Amino acid sequence: MADDRTPVTRQALLDMMVTVRKTHILRAGVELGVFDILASGTSTAEAVAGKLGTDPRATRVLLNALAAIGLLDATDGGYLLAPGADTLLVADSPEYYGHAFRLAASDYEWDALRHLPEAVRTGGTVVDDNAESPDFGYWLDFAVAGTGNTQPMADLIAEEVTTWAAGRDTLDVLDVACGHGLYGFTIAQRDPRARVWSLDWPNVLSITAANAERLGVTDRSAQIPGDMFTAPLGGPYDVIAVTNVLHHFSHERAVELLARMRGALKPDGRLVTVAITHAGGPPAEDPVPHLFAVLMLAWTHSGEVTSAEEVAEIVAEAGFDTPSQHSLPHIPLRTFIADRRNES
Repeated sequence: MADDRTPVTRQALLDMMVTVRKTHILRAGVELGVFDILASGTSTAEAVAGKLGTDPRATRVLLNALAAIGLLDATDGGYLLAPGADTLLVADSPEYYGHAFRLAASDYEWDALRHLPEAVRTGGTVVDDNAESPDFGYWLDFAVAGTGNTQPMADLIAEEVTTWAAGRDTLDVLDVACGHGLYGFTIAQRDPRARVWSLDWPNVLSITAANAERLGVTDRSAQIPGDMFTAPLGGPYDVIAVTNVLHHFSHERAVELLARMRGALKPDGRLVTVAITHAGGPPAEDPVPHLFAVLMLAWTHSGEVTSAEEVAEIVAEAGFDTPSQHSLPHIPLRTFIADRRNES
């Protein structure tokens, strides 16, 4: 019987090994502002170096590397932006995407993943500064930048929540592990009744507050500093959002967290949770969640990316009805919305 699987080759392995170089070449181009300089047109390495205040020879090496990976075109007259780079890599473009490197290629990830073999041996993170640390600097970057997936999911949630809450007298929202706060604040922007309590580490909440002011909802927002497993929650709330944290914990710990939130909901309240999930099929057909799961292994004590089915089980075990599931094309996040189950 013929084996029609794609074989592993030396070239394929080498391509994986040198990908780190491409990442750092892109990061250097963004940090130095190379793409902004070339936005005005073709330029030589010497001219680019003069505007950036960099070494001419080293600048030429970087520009050639950026051309080698397809971000610039090299011509007899110098260098110019490749198609699309003017839209995605020039800082004043409305579709600028260069800021994503702060999260997708962060030093925090590099430092943790260097210890991946040891994490596999021991079963979890071996670095002291990890995703569960109160002062983890990554969360500040996350709160400032978010990701390209954040606002689309926040809009989806706000639409679902405000439609459901149309006949309610109040719309009090607890945003747990809020970070940037956009999930709760987008609801507040959509519905003038909404009041939002943002729970996160104290160092993160200063950025959350700045976002509340930028979005015009400061007068309807409050803060709860502390650990989501121990901080006083207040309430009861109409809606509690627990976003992008379930993959940090084991199944049992995730159930514990959501059960705690159930206790702070009104009897007819709703839970909203957002999680990265996989489809349950072969990993090669859905690679992004499985690659992210490796980061969770290196970055947390028991975190893992699970299937959508298991997240639904976690929600049910925590005392909620079977959740509805919502997703958007090309975004590896899934939203689960469930009513509080009231035991007779």
